[in-house]
Amino acid sequence: MSQTAQLHVSFAGPLVTFQDGGRFGSLRFGVPASGPMDRLAHAAANSAIGNGAQATTIEVSRGGIDLDCVTGSVTLGIAGGDCIVDHRGSIEAGWTVITMRPGERVSVRAGEWGSWSYVAIAGGPVVSRWLGHSATHSMSGLGGGALVVGEKIDIAAARVESVRDGEIPVPDFARSTGRVRVVMGPQDHHFEDEAIVAFRESPYRVTDAFDRMGVRLAGAPLPLREVLSIPSEPIVRGSIQVAGDGVATVLLADHQTTGGYPKIATVVSADLDALTQLRAGDVVEFEPVEAAEAVSIARHCAAQIEEYLGTVVSPGRTMTHRLRAENLISGAVADHGSLD
Repeated sequence: MSQTAQLHVSFAGPLVTFQDGGRFGSLRFGVPASGPMDRLAHAAANSAIGNGAQATTIEVSRGGIDLDCVTGSVTLGIAGGDCIVDHRGSIEAGWTVITMRPGERVSVRAGEWGSWSYVAIAGGPVVSRWLGHSATHSMSGLGGGALVVGEKIDIAAARVESVRDGEIPVPDFARSTGRVRVVMGPQDHHFEDEAIVAFRESPYRVTDAFDRMGVRLAGAPLPLREVLSIPSEPIVRGSIQVAGDGVATVLLADHQTTGGYPKIATVVSADLDALTQLRAGDVVEFEPVEAAEAVSIARHCAAQIEEYLGTVVSPGRTMTHRLRAENLISGAVADHGSLD
């Protein structure tokens, strides 16, 4: 049964926004698709509480968030990185489902790894939309918007899904191994030979110049053959562009729609979610693959995710949930004959 409920934001770190899995961006308006940085974790948090995988969540950066339940009761799904969840003084590992009652607080903080977490709300929050979606473009504020201390979040069709409370299985592919597959180009021919060798063979480190637009990498410089100014052209999530200083930047969810810096390679979409969960100091090594192989990798990853979400959406997703659903003592009290 659905009901109304309200949550109060009592603490919010930087870069806490509403996100949905849609693509509201339009090149005609110069706005990228935006959406969750880690699309897998976003979908897992939603699926675990019975929402559609693309429904609106709260995307939480490492700064964290505190939510107080003011009225009503509602179930939350939390996934992404190795976040730490404090509910009623009980500390839970991230990737969990909890049900909040009036007067209770849930705190989400960063754990040992990961940069982004997602709080899905059973029923979904009432939020602003732009071009039909609540995904927030952080630079412009278009979409659902950023959350601030003191904000009230109304849930018009709040649901209690307490049967789902408990852990959400974490798939092996949720965390990056540091090995990132890429397709070279489209402007790799404009780089010096030593730049191509360095890109293929040298480790790079994630820097703290990291936000929803992209992340700068530290490592061997990637010099161009000559001073190059290419016509501005469309850019996709995962493009690795190199400025005149030879520093590489991986473009992420809120990337600009066009740009004139040369792109040495593009990250295979299947590796992007885990890449966004890296932190400053983490090592990245690039593994070039051919375009046809990248398509095969993407299809395999999509099948893996579909199978995983199919497991997560079930209320009996773990042994604990299955045991709760069984009448384990009925055989002991029913008349099944003598035990002699």
